Amino acid sequence: MKYMLIMRAVDQAAVDTFENTDFNEIIAAMGKYNESMIEAGVMVDGAGLSDASEGAVVEFGDDDPVVTDGPYGELRELFNGFWMLEVSSKEEAIEWAKRAPLGAGSQMEIRRVTGPEDFPQDNEWIQKEQQWIEEGRVGRG
Repeated sequence: MKYMLIMRAVDQAAVDTFENTDFNEIIAAMGKYNESMIEAGVMVDGAGLSDASEGAVVEFGDDDPVVTDGPYGELRELFNGFWMLEVSSKEEAIEWAKRAPLGAGSQMEIRRVTGPEDFPQDNEWIQKEQQWIEEGRVGRG
């Protein structure tokens, strides 16, 4: 099963701690964490995200979509990075999440990633997605 670990800072103290920590220490801690998952054969992908000021939100309603440039939303609504894991269970994903080198005021959300097998196999678009994956036109792993 594939799971996404979503890293969040939920309060300003976590942001302040990050900003006041030597960046080389952060990179080393994350590098060791990533390496442990790679060596265990569970890490599929992962990345950090830039500051919200470099992004935008597109909100959909009854009228045309509304675009809000970053920064946007409350701190706890933003996520700072992610990992994609291929593990045997939600419990295993939780165990990996608990090992992340994050401090107080941080949070890790764990979500199972759906795949074509979760949808009706006779659906035209599910079949097309499977074909795109097989052709390497989109990634799934």
